[in-house]
Amino acid sequence: MSFVGNCGTFTRGYKAMIMDVEFLYHLLYLLICALGLFVHEFFYSLLLFDLVYREETLLNVIKSVTRNGRSIILTAVLALILVYLFSIVGYLFFKDDFILEVDKLPNETLLPDRTEPGETMTGEFLYSDVCKAGSSENCSSIIPSDQLITEEMEEENKEHTCETLLMCIVTVLSHGLRSGGGVGDVLRKPSKEEPLFAARVIYDLLFFFMVIIIVLNLIFGVIIDTFADLRSEKQKKEEILKTTCFICGLERDKFDNKTVTFEEHIKEEHNMWHYLCFIVLVKVKDSTEYTGPESYVAEMIK
Repeated sequence: MSFVGNCGTFTRGYKAMIMDVEFLYHLLYLLICALGLFVHEFFYSLLLFDLVYREETLLNVIKSVTRNGRSIILTAVLALILVYLFSIVGYLFFKDDFILEVDKLPNETLLPDRTEPGETMTGEFLYSDVCKAGSSENCSSIIPSDQLITEEMEEENKEHTCETLLMCIVTVLSHGLRSGGGVGDVLRKPSKEEPLFAARVIYDLLFFFMVIIIVLNLIFGVIIDTFADLRSEKQKKEEILKTTCFICGLERDKFDNKTVTFEEHIKEEHNMWHYLCFIVLVKVKDSTEYTGPESYVAEMIK
């Protein structure tokens, strides 16, 4: 309410209210407070982002992404196009290499249900460590049931993730961009005797150089350069405020060897807060009681 009253928001019309970023910001925070009060307390934690709005350095971190947002978005589109092309090549030629380990939710039972009469003998035959009489296999080479179960679980924890083109795109997008060496880090390691070994090496290297090294670093470079420019602008503003008179624009070196120092000038002769107080006086004073200088200043302010 103090923001609305001080800025005269409701006296400027609806269009000005909609275009006012600060008014929308306060309105959003009012909505978040209402959600925290009536919906869930989690929404109160979003109010911590007010620290970003109040601190210029943190605000520059956000601006480093939003200022050149168009360049970042276009570079990201280029990355998606490359991922789409690599997904098509992987779907056509390297479908069998897309075998990834997954962590499935544990089942209630690892062994088959033996309640049925017909399944009892099958389960005994498959999972029992007892040597079966009349069988031709050597009893000394029987694999223990625990090892069989482990091998079956390892096989079950691996899935083909390129059965469809959509799954190929999702796999390359999710695992390829998050891996340091590209999509080749998560695919099956091919043997050198396979006919497509050379093609697979070229596929992995092209993805690594084109997507990981070039495209992603382009996005990082745009963000870092923008943040450096914003930091330079902030430092330049602070330097101007420290070395230049805010009222007349004279720099500190102009007062060297003069009777008035720069500090005395900005505190006595051109104190900016004195000017601000005079402007407030002109705004609150009745226009019929203006003096000559006050009338002139009032016209200049308008």
